[in-house]
Amino acid sequence: MKKGWETKRLGDVLEKTETVNPAVLFPNAEFEYIDVSSVSNTTYIIEETQRLKGKDAPSRARKVVRTNDILLATIRPTLQRIAIVPEHLDKQVCSTGYFVLRPKQGIDHRFVFYWLFTGDFLGKMEHLQKGASYPAVTDGDVRAQAIPLPPLPEQRRIVGVLDEAFAAIATAKANAEKNLQNAREIFESHLNEVFARKGEGWVERRLGDICAFRNGINYTKESRGERIKIVGVRNFQQNFSVPLNDLDEVTIDGVLDDLDLLKPGDLLAVRSNGNVALIGRTLFADKIAGRISHSGFTIRIRLSSENVLPKYLCFFMKSPRTRTRLADGGTGTNIKSLNQGMLSALKIPLPPSGVQKAVATQLDALSAETRRLAAIYSRKLAALEELKQALLHRAFSGEL
Repeated sequence: MKKGWETKRLGDVLEKTETVNPAVLFPNAEFEYIDVSSVSNTTYIIEETQRLKGKDAPSRARKVVRTNDILLATIRPTLQRIAIVPEHLDKQVCSTGYFVLRPKQGIDHRFVFYWLFTGDFLGKMEHLQKGASYPAVTDGDVRAQAIPLPPLPEQRRIVGVLDEAFAAIATAKANAEKNLQNAREIFESHLNEVFARKGEGWVERRLGDICAFRNGINYTKESRGERIKIVGVRNFQQNFSVPLNDLDEVTIDGVLDDLDLLKPGDLLAVRSNGNVALIGRTLFADKIAGRISHSGFTIRIRLSSENVLPKYLCFFMKSPRTRTRLADGGTGTNIKSLNQGMLSALKIPLPPSGVQKAVATQLDALSAETRRLAAIYSRKLAALEELKQALLHRAFSGEL
């Protein structure tokens, strides 16, 4: 520890905070309620609040906050929902899902704020959190953590350095994220254009006229039978083809029916999921090795016509316009699940075989370039996060 620094228990450098029951204390008065979802874990600010009357306050609305208090969500603490209370939210109320840190005199609140992002603190929170569905730490867990403290002038100097460095990093991150988004949007825009400009010899066919469908298999933890690899919803993500090296192995009831085996050239679509945005997402079974099937949350699309190139069809299914048509079920309202009837009715623009191949080859090349750019921007984002942690480590080790 650098000379002049000391280590203290976090609870010893914080003021006590107040609790309140709005329904009892001011039932007809309005207040701003800061829910756990109010804090962004990318901007680290309170992005929105709910204006409520005291009598309408939820049971978790209990903690009074003051200007420059620091909010730390104790539910899934490693998600870093951390923010400083701005002046306009002084004396408002936050959820009991937050630990409220109010540093004593002689402690710079932004010094404490930055410390909450250190790998040391977050690692402790990850180790201490309990619960499977909603892992959380207690207020006591947070209070018990040790924080290194230099004299106040040094705290302020360190905060000034970190403010400047983190502002530059935030700008660099925003630019990288924008470039990443632009690369993906350019590819998706091209997908829409390719299938919109029909030429000579193009025809339109219903998907049900050129394909056969089969829902995926269901299984439980109690299933006892053959052990197979399965394609699940998590395998779709940004993938074009089935990620053979990242499939879960599951036990099914009995022995897998050959009708449920995936074959090269099959397509899979997400049938249902808690996240509506995933419904209709498509995956291509380019190469299949071994006995692989797919989960009941997906539908298999198998071509019955030799005049359609599977990869061409997959690119069409992945186009934003097609995804929108599938997601709203033709009604303009988001659907909760996709069925074989909806897929069957989908109309596909089909050019001659040679054009299908040329389109697929062109889109393959553009897709590869998009993935290359995405990898570059993703590495840059990861490097910026590593830089943040390196700066924080130096700052709280007295080396900044």
